[in-house]
Amino acid sequence: MQAASQAYQAVQYAVADNVATLTLNRPAQRNALDQVMREELGDIVAAVRRDREIKVLIIQGAGGAFCAGGDIRTMTSDTAADGARDRMLNLQVVIADLLNLDRPVIAVVDGPAYGAGLGLALTADLVLASPRARFCLSFLRLGAVPDCGVFYTLPRIVGLQRAKELAFSTREFGAQEARDMGIVFEVHAESQVHERAQALAASMSQLPLAALSLTKRLFNASLNSDMNTMLDLEAAGQGIARSTEYHRVAAARFLQKEPPLYQWPAATPPA
Repeated sequence: MQAASQAYQAVQYAVADNVATLTLNRPAQRNALDQVMREELGDIVAAVRRDREIKVLIIQGAGGAFCAGGDIRTMTSDTAADGARDRMLNLQVVIADLLNLDRPVIAVVDGPAYGAGLGLALTADLVLASPRARFCLSFLRLGAVPDCGVFYTLPRIVGLQRAKELAFSTREFGAQEARDMGIVFEVHAESQVHERAQALAASMSQLPLAALSLTKRLFNASLNSDMNTMLDLEAAGQGIARSTEYHRVAAARFLQKEPPLYQWPAATPPA
């Protein structure tokens, strides 16, 4: 697949070797979400969903920050309830598209991920962080409620009591505590975390799209389903997966003791 890129105002977007990289690019504002960034995020996520050549999406921030949350200047320009609700509904379409994207999503948090920035990071399947990553559910400081899907994602990752504590305290916590809570998958030095994300993405881009998409979808469904439903979905998914050419080739290679088609990349030394 040929490398491709497109110019945007508040983000950068590039595709190379079946991996899409979306970079939040308002470093002077620590990549805070304004209306332009929200619209561009929506355009890009929709484009990724349509492009079946893209196998993995990486989300990162420019200038030593992931995302400082919503741009407060845009919050105070219009305080009407209906306008705020409309803006949130538009952003929620992007959040739902990311959560339901049938490809792996990797978030690289190198610097602050506050408020909506934390919510955006939680849409990823894997979150990598550097030691200077800082997380904070800061909404109540501003008299706001958590958004960007946090009410859905966070309790499922850290548990209900811990999610309430993070919301009520509005405290900042670092990469290692985030890893201990299950928010962060791996912590790597600033000089290595982006390289690690690219290595994971390059490896996962070799996975069979049909089986991977089903696996992600079924894991997500399991959070709201009963055992019998999941067993039925598992059986149906397996029927689809085992009918693919990838499965036929991979099984033949196994029987012939040939190297597998896919291998998880070895980890770089942790930070």
